[in-house]
Amino acid sequence: MMRTVEAVIDEQGNVRLLEQVRLPAARRALVTILEERPVAGAAESALLSEAALSEDWNRPEEDEAWSHLQQAR
Repeated sequence: MMRTVEAVIDEQGNVRLLEQVRLPAARRALVTILEERPVAGAAESALLSEAALSEDWNRPEEDEAWSHLQQAR
């Protein structure tokens, strides 16, 4: 199973994962170093896509399609 986890690498090359990761055994990993500085708070891609996706998410048809997953009140 492959999984992507956001991390920050400091000037000395120390890697700090931004979420907790638990594995059954040691695993190999690939590190991609991005040009931009780390974003504090929410992931930038989530913020950029929120407006476009909200058009679909906030339709009555979507509410109806997912209503079976709503908890009974």
